[in-house]
Amino acid sequence: MRAAPDAILDSVVTFGRPLRAFIEDEVLPGLSLNRARFWRGFEDIVNAFTPVNAALLLERDRLQGLIRARQSRLGGTSSVGDEIRFLREIGYLHPRPRPFQIETANVDHELCSMAAPQVIAPIDNARAALNAANARWGSLRDTLYGSDVIRCRKLEGCYDVVRGDHVAAWLETFLDQTFPLEGGSHAEVSRYGVEGGQLTTDRGRLRSPWQFAGRSGAADAPRGILLRNHGLHLELKIEPDHPLGRRHRAGLADVVLESAASAILDFDDGVVAVDAEDKIALYRSWLRLMAGALGAPDRTYRGSNGAPLVLKGRSLMIARTVGMLMNTPLVRVDGRQAPEGIIDAVLIALIALHDVRGLRRNSVAGSIYLVMPKLHGPHEAAFTARLLDAVEDLLELDRHTIKIGLMDEERRTGLNLMAVIAPLRRRIVLISTGLANRTGDEIHTAMALGPVVRKSEINAGAWRTAYEAVNVDTGLACGFPGRGQIGKGMSPRPDPLSGASTTWAPSPAAATLHALHYHRVAVAARQSELIDRDTETSALFSFPIADRSRLNDADITAELDGNLQDVLGYAARWVGEGVGCSKAPGPDGTSLMTDRASCRVSSQILANWLLHGVLTAERVTEALDRMAPVVDERNASDPAYVPLGKDPRSSHAFRAARDLVLTGAIEPGGYPDRVLRAARLQHKAGAP
Repeated sequence: MRAAPDAILDSVVTFGRPLRAFIEDEVLPGLSLNRARFWRGFEDIVNAFTPVNAALLLERDRLQGLIRARQSRLGGTSSVGDEIRFLREIGYLHPRPRPFQIETANVDHELCSMAAPQVIAPIDNARAALNAANARWGSLRDTLYGSDVIRCRKLEGCYDVVRGDHVAAWLETFLDQTFPLEGGSHAEVSRYGVEGGQLTTDRGRLRSPWQFAGRSGAADAPRGILLRNHGLHLELKIEPDHPLGRRHRAGLADVVLESAASAILDFDDGVVAVDAEDKIALYRSWLRLMAGALGAPDRTYRGSNGAPLVLKGRSLMIARTVGMLMNTPLVRVDGRQAPEGIIDAVLIALIALHDVRGLRRNSVAGSIYLVMPKLHGPHEAAFTARLLDAVEDLLELDRHTIKIGLMDEERRTGLNLMAVIAPLRRRIVLISTGLANRTGDEIHTAMALGPVVRKSEINAGAWRTAYEAVNVDTGLACGFPGRGQIGKGMSPRPDPLSGASTTWAPSPAAATLHALHYHRVAVAARQSELIDRDTETSALFSFPIADRSRLNDADITAELDGNLQDVLGYAARWVGEGVGCSKAPGPDGTSLMTDRASCRVSSQILANWLLHGVLTAERVTEALDRMAPVVDERNASDPAYVPLGKDPRSSHAFRAARDLVLTGAIEPGGYPDRVLRAARLQHKAGAP
């Protein structure tokens, strides 16, 4: 392959029969690729990039070993200046490159010119993946009715008219604030119409007439009124005969928001794929989405200028691949499993050819979008750039057709963010903070320094504020506005004032609620205000280390039980059911979204406390014994749940949870992947 790094191609690469059958029978038909050339090129990529992948993982270990040895020797006595000098000496911290602007081209407008939510869903859950793809538009009335935004009772088993009227009042207030009329309230309107390319009502026209974008139905009796604000659309559904429309003077039955402009389909932290069968099922789900057979239709209107107007019905889909650490049995190199991230890059892009060479229902611009997670520093970014060059050559694609989203979720990437972006400047389309994984990496990197603070205190530290701000500052300095997204990862409440143009939402309903924030803040204007901000970065070099004397026994027990319930509850469903993204009941009974990134945080806190004598192995095991019946009880309503039972210590899930804590200090990166995967394989095999 032209773009492969220099390597001696003398290893034996073998492709498993299930993979060959899937590609030959399901993926390649309909694609104008020479099959023999494809398999030869695929083999060359695996052969050339596998040893480089291995060398980069060894470099991670070398750097962590040097950092840990220094921490053990000096404790917390090092100044920020001394820390920076040390990190530069060992090659962890890189020089800041000269100013540059990213050069990414052929980017769909959802990523380069819209500020909107981004829904994320595990690709192994077919329903969740399809819902994410169809999360572009959402009923605001239905979402509000089912959420706690409306603070009033809700009758169960029937429509609650009182609650519905509260929702209607909330909607009318939102419309008055966002799309004000010249002479009154939307609550007082008894007629909507269109005249002369403008919205008309019996309470006057829009105060900002350019907010009217189009209509469906007749001008004097429209079925839908399309409005636009801060680049996002909203449709007023006019249905006088609808039960809800009859309760409004003008027949306003619903307000439909353009919600998740883009969606990330996760192949990584949110899924369970431990063998060839699991992995091929993920690729098959991606194939169904890329082939375009599933999904909401586009929405058609008559624009304000009278011309036809078509808006996409589906979210722009992005695949989040596996990182560099794990291997897959799908492909073997000299009998050993090949790096899963390399295989993902090839196969996810191959499958996406069905879109870019077909109807382009996903990417109108003809691009393929991948989020490449868990990259550590500039050298791994440069490796990824070369890998994607090689994949494009294999698939006969123009250079930089494959766009990359970069998750700023590892400390070495965050401290070197501009240097990490530099080798990706012609194909990068997204930077986004990954708070859970970044928190896990902060803890693991500081493992030898001392006991970390409690989970509730970690993200309140100065390092997080600086981390979030530097991500935005770097994106603005590198010219992301107009070429790509600046994201804020997962958040229960997005903050467009931060300057980020997107925030992850865990569901379509959450995306609809998140979209309200982007109507209230003009992100492009906010980014212009922040363009020259210079955030103080010294806090990035601090660690969330606790004062040991302030950790009393009650606090230690509460932290132990809470984190172990998270870890054990997550492991129980991961190992027993194969569920990688779940609602794990917390200590107070509240269900929280949990994936491997959040599991990493909980297990790393306890591994750190174990290392520093705050906990003992016996106390950890005893607490797990106490948590096992609690986890079983709180999952009792799930018919697929595999109970830990009366002898939980014999459970693969129990042993995995214990190992995540007991071996977490020495597990590479503190990632839970290897422990969980081994336990799941044992469970599937019926091993004792």
